[in-house]
Amino acid sequence: MSTYAIGDIQGCFSSLTRLLEHIHFHPNQDTLWFAGDLVNRGPESLQTLRFIKNLPNKQIVLGNHDLHLLAVAHGAHASWEEDTLQPILQAPDCDELVNWLRGQPLLYHDAALGYAMVHAGLAPTWDLMNALHLAKEVETVLQSNQCNDFFRHMYGNQPNHWDDALTGWNRLRCITNYLTRARFCYPDGSLELNSKKKESPIEKDLLPWFRLPHRLTTSINILFGHWAALAGETHTAQVFALDTGCVWGFCLTAMRLEDQKRFSVPCKK
Repeated sequence: MSTYAIGDIQGCFSSLTRLLEHIHFHPNQDTLWFAGDLVNRGPESLQTLRFIKNLPNKQIVLGNHDLHLLAVAHGAHASWEEDTLQPILQAPDCDELVNWLRGQPLLYHDAALGYAMVHAGLAPTWDLMNALHLAKEVETVLQSNQCNDFFRHMYGNQPNHWDDALTGWNRLRCITNYLTRARFCYPDGSLELNSKKKESPIEKDLLPWFRLPHRLTTSINILFGHWAALAGETHTAQVFALDTGCVWGFCLTAMRLEDQKRFSVPCKK
């Protein structure tokens, strides 16, 4: 019995099936964790979502593309030109899939295994318990009759700095952006949400969120996806990047949590 954490699939179901063959996955014995962005940009989002929903032993966290699918499915936001979500939206089980996805967390922690999993990142001033409570605030709204209002207010880059005094949609948007969109931060922990490269732009005083020296989660193992440009490398103790750019033609990666061994398969763009 093993637990494997897998990076962003983004609708590359064929790559996922090859990865599971590679690790000799046993669905009734092994457990799969997914670091978000199950769907979009790849060609097989519907197959991916159906497969993961029906797995007996799995844990996922929501990514920004998963939230975008929910917003589009609820009529709260238009599709982007590069979206590949139409097969889901037109499927006879669309409502079932969307309702299941809406019930998933944004942050997950397994004390027994000793890992926390998030799609993108954590604010440096959050310890683990605070982060779990703040994620729960968003999850509660997602799973309520306020979800449409949330999706309409979800998009945007401001506020980009966490403050406990934030309220309303600004508070929920800020939490969501840290959990599902973070890459670089300024030294004070403010988010910079436009840069996607591996290194920060020379003209800006930016650091990856996990390298901020005052981060309160340095003592826990953190799994995350979202940042394909890192190619799975953080050079930071106890921080594990899982997105290795499958949808961009690189590879799909799983890490076995029990021994931190990685397994990858090449992907076609």
